[in-house]
Amino acid sequence: MAITGIYAVVAVSDLDIALKWYERLLGRPADKLPMDGLAQWEFSTGGGVQLLRDAAHAGASLATIIVDNLQADIAALTERGSTDGTITTGDKARFATITDPEGNVITFAEPIITTD
Repeated sequence: MAITGIYAVVAVSDLDIALKWYERLLGRPADKLPMDGLAQWEFSTGGGVQLLRDAAHAGASLATIIVDNLQADIAALTERGSTDGTITTGDKARFATITDPEGNVITFAEPIITTD
Protein backbone atom coordinates (compact mmCIF):
# COMPACT_ATOMS: atom_id res chain seq x y z
CA MET A 1 0.00 0.00 0.00
CA ALA A 2 1.43 3.38 -1.01
CA ILE A 3 -0.50 6.03 0.91
CA THR A 4 -0.09 9.47 -0.62
CA GLY A 5 -2.31 11.54 1.67
CA ILE A 6 -4.91 11.54 4.39
CA TYR A 7 -7.82 13.78 5.43
CA ALA A 8 -9.01 14.66 8.90
CA VAL A 9 -12.81 14.56 8.65
CA VAL A 10 -14.75 16.97 10.84
CA ALA A 11 -18.47 16.27 11.17
CA VAL A 12 -20.75 19.30 11.35
CA SER A 13 -24.50 19.77 11.37
CA ASP A 14 -24.59 23.13 9.54
CA LEU A 15 -22.08 23.15 6.70
CA ASP A 16 -22.72 26.79 5.74
CA ILE A 17 -21.88 28.09 9.23
CA ALA A 18 -18.92 25.71 9.55
CA LEU A 19 -17.52 26.79 6.17
CA LYS A 20 -17.32 30.41 7.32
CA TRP A 21 -15.65 29.44 10.61
CA TYR A 22 -13.11 27.10 8.99
CA GLU A 23 -12.34 29.64 6.24
CA ARG A 24 -11.36 32.07 9.01
CA LEU A 25 -9.47 29.35 10.88
CA LEU A 26 -7.49 28.13 7.86
CA GLY A 27 -7.12 31.57 6.29
CA ARG A 28 -8.73 30.72 2.95
CA PRO A 29 -11.86 29.28 1.34
CA ALA A 30 -12.17 25.54 0.84
CA ASP A 31 -10.12 24.24 -2.06
CA LYS A 32 -12.91 21.95 -3.26
CA LEU A 33 -16.59 21.31 -2.76
CA PRO A 34 -16.50 17.82 -4.30
CA MET A 35 -20.10 16.89 -3.54
CA ASP A 36 -23.14 18.09 -1.63
CA GLY A 37 -22.39 18.20 2.10
CA LEU A 38 -18.57 18.10 1.77
CA ALA A 39 -15.91 20.83 1.76
CA GLN A 40 -12.21 20.15 1.49
CA TRP A 41 -8.94 21.99 2.20
CA GLU A 42 -5.76 20.46 0.84
CA PHE A 43 -2.24 20.94 2.17
CA SER A 44 1.01 20.71 0.23
CA THR A 45 2.07 17.67 2.28
CA GLY A 46 -0.65 15.48 0.79
CA GLY A 47 -3.16 15.74 3.59
CA GLY A 48 -6.08 17.97 4.38
CA VAL A 49 -9.25 18.70 6.29
CA GLN A 50 -12.74 17.80 5.16
CA LEU A 51 -15.96 19.20 6.60
CA LEU A 52 -18.74 16.65 6.32
CA ARG A 53 -22.39 17.43 6.95
CA ASP A 54 -23.28 14.67 9.39
CA ALA A 55 -25.57 15.85 12.18
CA ALA A 56 -25.45 12.50 13.99
CA HIS A 57 -21.67 12.83 14.55
CA ALA A 58 -21.30 16.62 14.70
CA GLY A 59 -19.20 17.87 17.58
CA ALA A 60 -17.37 14.58 18.17
CA SER A 61 -14.45 15.02 15.74
CA LEU A 62 -10.78 15.49 16.60
CA ALA A 63 -8.16 16.78 14.18
CA THR A 64 -4.48 17.62 14.61
CA ILE A 65 -2.74 19.94 12.17
CA ILE A 66 1.06 19.95 12.27
CA VAL A 67 2.67 23.35 11.63
CA ASP A 68 6.23 24.68 11.37
CA ASN A 69 5.80 27.86 13.43
CA LEU A 70 3.08 27.54 16.04
CA GLN A 71 3.74 30.96 17.59
CA ALA A 72 3.24 32.77 14.25
CA ASP A 73 0.27 30.63 13.28
CA ILE A 74 -1.51 31.16 16.60
CA ALA A 75 -0.85 34.91 16.34
CA ALA A 76 -2.48 34.88 12.88
CA LEU A 77 -5.42 32.81 14.18
CA THR A 78 -5.87 35.23 17.08
CA GLU A 79 -5.93 38.18 14.66
CA ARG A 80 -8.71 36.39 12.73
CA GLY A 81 -10.63 35.79 15.97
CA SER A 82 -10.30 31.99 15.92
CA THR A 83 -8.44 31.29 19.17
CA ASP A 84 -7.32 32.81 22.44
CA GLY A 85 -3.68 32.01 21.57
CA THR A 86 -2.92 29.68 24.48
CA ILE A 87 0.14 27.53 23.69
CA THR A 88 1.13 24.56 25.84
CA THR A 89 4.57 22.96 25.69
CA GLY A 90 4.99 19.22 26.18
CA ASP A 91 8.06 17.02 25.96
CA LYS A 92 7.83 16.47 22.20
CA ALA A 93 5.65 19.32 20.89
CA ARG A 94 4.10 22.71 21.47
CA PHE A 95 0.37 22.81 20.84
CA ALA A 96 -2.75 24.91 20.98
CA THR A 97 -6.21 23.37 21.05
CA ILE A 98 -9.36 25.15 19.98
CA THR A 99 -12.96 24.07 19.70
CA ASP A 100 -15.21 24.92 16.78
CA PRO A 101 -18.78 26.17 17.32
CA GLU A 102 -20.12 22.59 17.22
CA GLY A 103 -17.65 21.19 19.77
CA ASN A 104 -15.12 19.57 17.42
CA VAL A 105 -11.56 19.81 18.77
CA ILE A 106 -8.81 21.12 16.48
CA THR A 107 -5.22 20.97 17.72
CA PHE A 108 -2.34 22.80 16.08
CA ALA A 109 1.02 21.23 16.97
CA GLU A 110 4.67 22.03 16.32
CA PRO A 111 7.18 19.26 17.00
CA ILE A 112 10.06 20.21 19.28
CA ILE A 113 13.36 19.45 17.58
CA THR A 114 15.86 17.92 19.98
CA THR A 115 19.51 17.05 19.47
CA ASP A 116 19.41 13.82 21.48
